[in-house]
Amino acid sequence: MARVDPAISARDLSIHYRSNGIPSLFVAVRGVSFTLARGEFLGLIGESGSGKSTLAMALAGRAHDGLHGEGVPGISGGSLTVLGTSLRHVTTRRRDRLTINIGYLPQDGAEKLSPALTVAENVAEPIYSRDRHFPSREAAAAVAAAIDSMRLSLGLMQKLPYELSSGQRQRVALARALVLEPQLLIADEPARGVDPTVRAGVFEALDRWRVERGMAAVIVSSSLSDIGRISSRLAVMQAGVIVGLGTTREVFDGPHHPYLKALTAERADEVNRKVSFVD
Repeated sequence: MARVDPAISARDLSIHYRSNGIPSLFVAVRGVSFTLARGEFLGLIGESGSGKSTLAMALAGRAHDGLHGEGVPGISGGSLTVLGTSLRHVTTRRRDRLTINIGYLPQDGAEKLSPALTVAENVAEPIYSRDRHFPSREAAAAVAAAIDSMRLSLGLMQKLPYELSSGQRQRVALARALVLEPQLLIADEPARGVDPTVRAGVFEALDRWRVERGMAAVIVSSSLSDIGRISSRLAVMQAGVIVGLGTTREVFDGPHHPYLKALTAERADEVNRKVSFVD
């Protein structure tokens, strides 16, 4: 039986930024190790500035190897292999081939939608960036399927982004990340601004992509309840390191790290509030 490589394998991974032209470096992620199986979802949680968005960029193939320009994350230590491709000393051509198979929703994905393009055109952009001669009928079908999966009306396809609510724009950005049917999704706060009545449906849709297409995903969030909806396994980051990794029970039963203790208390308070509301 052929061995199946994991979707992600990180070993002692460190990521830095160049700081305002100063020779010293800011290390945003330090010594991170974990694996993600094909078809598995991992929740990535942590406070602001913990390094989770930087790690997400690297997992999506957006970090470079070694020193680069200011504000560009660089892999400075360890190893990172994504969908069978090592991102240390990777060529531009190999990186481009890899990222075709990775859907990426950055933290500001909704704000990066082109204001001059319709919803349909924004979602179709990754298709035509890959192949500008791609058949228009097939592209339209893929766009409609991605938009529909995000609980958006197909009547919105000809609207411009400014005509949508912030939550609708976020779902359009997520549809854009999914339109190429990626093997791996890296989504940074996918439910940001999404109405609570729709939020559960978005996570259910992502889970269907996992079940029906075998897609793996890393879902970045600051919300424990959101992570609980989409993944039974999570990684907790604090100050650039992973301080908790495993199932929800493994992470929160008997925590030793101070940040995990605070999260455990927060989680208990949330459960108690729900029980009180039901009573």
